[in-house]
Amino acid sequence: MVTFAARVILTETEHGTVLLDERTGRYWITNDTATTVLRSFAEGGTVLDAASALCESNPGLDMNDAERDVTALLDQLRHGGLVLS
Repeated sequence: MVTFAARVILTETEHGTVLLDERTGRYWITNDTATTVLRSFAEGGTVLDAASALCESNPGLDMNDAERDVTALLDQLRHGGLVLS
């Protein structure tokens, strides 16, 4: 399970999601694909859950590719200090 830091606010927009780190004032803007992953994480999902959600919303996407993409996004979230796990 992925847990967002308490100081991080997620807001979905028309074209993706904005993540705001209230401590630093820094924000990140994501696209619709990342929004699918972030929504899964916010609902308590795992990397596999998020990859499955990507495959459902993108027919033809290979599960291995989806897992790789979700893991890459999670690594970026960790590097930015936005997630705890």
